[in-house]
Amino acid sequence: MSTTPWTTGKPTRSPFATPTGLAGRLAGRLMLRLNRHQDLLQLLDIQDGERILEVGYGPGGLIRLLQWTHATSICGVDPSPEMLAQAARPHGAAIAAGRVDLRLGTADRTGFPDAEFDRVVSVNNVAIWPDLHAGLREVHRVTRPGGRTVIAWHGGTRPSRIARRLALPESVIAQIENGLGDLFTRVTRHELTALTVLSAVR
Repeated sequence: MSTTPWTTGKPTRSPFATPTGLAGRLAGRLMLRLNRHQDLLQLLDIQDGERILEVGYGPGGLIRLLQWTHATSICGVDPSPEMLAQAARPHGAAIAAGRVDLRLGTADRTGFPDAEFDRVVSVNNVAIWPDLHAGLREVHRVTRPGGRTVIAWHGGTRPSRIARRLALPESVIAQIENGLGDLFTRVTRHELTALTVLSAVR
């Protein structure tokens, strides 16, 4: 299984872009170790009763942290069945209770209704979306008026050696920022410890 990221225009079979089989499961474990999501919680500023969507939840590291917030509903879409299985495994009770809802889906086809979420978040996967603008239109569609979409990628003020190698050129970040600006009312850039983040208010 391959995908063609918009950032390169070339097909890739990287297990991080298309996690399948043993390689995909191992990539998921590595993601859990390397991805630092804690800084994002303050920026997301989740309030009582809000509904959250994570686009590209991978092995579920952020899903675990979101369960400690006051969100009423924590949803996610990811194109990989392996990541769905890995992310869902620790959350059986929350899934049964309806608080966590993890599905197969993509940035440009989440399968959720219009204006469904107070917060939409994507961490370390925007650069491997097949179509940036289709993905941005979709996250805008499912974000309620006044809600916020947060897109993060490797970078920040103190990135690890691996994150430094994965950081996007400023020209690519500008494409994401400009794409958000065409759809949302306000876009702000933040440099967290290990993430470069664009926060957009609808």
